[in-house]
Amino acid sequence: MALFSWGGKAAAKVDGGSSGPGVAAAEVKAAAPASSGGALGQTHMVHCAVANRPTAPATWFGDRKHSWRDMAERVARMGRALQDLGVQPGDRVAILALNSDRYTEYLFATWWIGAVVVPMNIRWSVAENAYSLNDSGAKVVFVDKAFSAAAPAIQAETQEKLTLIYLDDDAAPEGMLQYETLIDKSDAAEDVCPGGEALAGLYYTGGTTGFPKGVMVPHRALMYNNMVMAKHGELRPDSVHLHAAPMFHMADGAAGGGISMVGGTHAYIPAFTPAGTIDALERYEVTSTILVPTMLGLMVNDPAFDPSRFGKVEYITYGGSPMPEGLMRTLIEKLPHVRFIQGYGQTELAPLVSMLGPDDHMVDGPKAARLRSAGTPVVGTRINIVDEDGKVLPDGEVGEIAALSEGAMLGYWNKPEETAKAFRNGWVHTGDGGYRDEDGFIFIVDRMKDMIVTGGENVFSVEVESVISKMPGVAQVAVVGIPSEKWGEAVHAIVVPAEGAALTEQQVIDFVGPQIANYKRPRSVDFRSEPLPMSGAGKILKRDLRAPYWEGRGKQVS
Repeated sequence: MALFSWGGKAAAKVDGGSSGPGVAAAEVKAAAPASSGGALGQTHMVHCAVANRPTAPATWFGDRKHSWRDMAERVARMGRALQDLGVQPGDRVAILALNSDRYTEYLFATWWIGAVVVPMNIRWSVAENAYSLNDSGAKVVFVDKAFSAAAPAIQAETQEKLTLIYLDDDAAPEGMLQYETLIDKSDAAEDVCPGGEALAGLYYTGGTTGFPKGVMVPHRALMYNNMVMAKHGELRPDSVHLHAAPMFHMADGAAGGGISMVGGTHAYIPAFTPAGTIDALERYEVTSTILVPTMLGLMVNDPAFDPSRFGKVEYITYGGSPMPEGLMRTLIEKLPHVRFIQGYGQTELAPLVSMLGPDDHMVDGPKAARLRSAGTPVVGTRINIVDEDGKVLPDGEVGEIAALSEGAMLGYWNKPEETAKAFRNGWVHTGDGGYRDEDGFIFIVDRMKDMIVTGGENVFSVEVESVISKMPGVAQVAVVGIPSEKWGEAVHAIVVPAEGAALTEQQVIDFVGPQIANYKRPRSVDFRSEPLPMSGAGKILKRDLRAPYWEGRGKQVS
């Protein structure tokens, strides 16, 4: 079994030479194997759950509740329906939908027949989503009511005729097939048991520079991350996990994989809202969920927030962007019974790289400094901090974070040059700047592209944001570089005040002053009443915040 072997394509030539994934990409596209020597794949978890917990709840969405046995039957029937529509092993099958139990069924049904999932970004434009379909070659697309109206516009820009499967219970729009009807009329397909290096999914990156890249993730990488999430998230068969983050995103995929690995229960809300998420935590008696810091900030400042409504919650995993220290302190104070876990990762690693466990979430004492870190590498992953030439840097020096992991991608779909840049000698180069302390904790200082260079000095926006976040009356903050005739770039803060708070530019600057070096302090502050712009995954879109300041100046603001 190859699940934990370091000799697979994704980890090839770790001792030198050209990286293997460029070759793997071509092989995957040409052959698209359905299985790999009996190695375990995603559908293995369904069989285990059915054997061990057949009548236990697998999915729970509103009034719909399915046991693991029932869910497996539905998955097998949808797999047959896809086969009857002409889907073959290795074919790509896409989805554009909000969160639901049927999203989970789509994933497993696609894998059941050896096909490849393509989760589409719910925040993308018609043109961007059409690009992902044209690039991946997907001809079958699952859509729900929220996106069915956009389907004709997407179809108009795609090269192939699409077969559209409608996920909701009302009558399917003209030209679409009804999800439940397909299940009802189909027999159960045999599980082809894809695994190992077989391609499991194409997960498209945000496309902030040029066209989006399809990250080729094999079953081996997903299974590794499922196990990591189950272990580090301390998941159990009686755990109930809430899908509040968007399910197209790899972070939610890892959390869902972890709960499937232990045969727990998936609960769902269609999309995040502060009050709706709090309601769901209470209604479904949720024990764990995964959110980004922006979501947690909105929840704790919402009128619906009440610690008693988090009574069953044991673990909250957060990630996607750095956690402002002020917000973390507030959460620990208001929810003392909740154990917080930070997960750091990226799609190219499916996604987990490091985790900061509950025992290191201390606001005072000798461990307090670790609260600003991304923790230590997850089990089975190695991290190096390297310079531009790939040389490993000593502890304390800032460089690029590179990871060697069984979670590594095969490469970028049809992009061998991009693959070679990111994947060198088996190590995935993340594009994140960071350093390691003497105890092995990784500190992320910024995305390399978000670093501000002012007067020849490097300023990491995350550090400045963390300081401002501790100021009373600050609900959200983002720090970006804006043009400066004198310094090249100047540090600029954009603040969303908490409800009822009245802040001034000088108050913010004065608050920051004693806490960080002079060159890091913001030279200007803007205030806005609406929340900061976020991606579909809940990350603050700094490119959108930078763009107005750099318009016409020739600076790339991605």
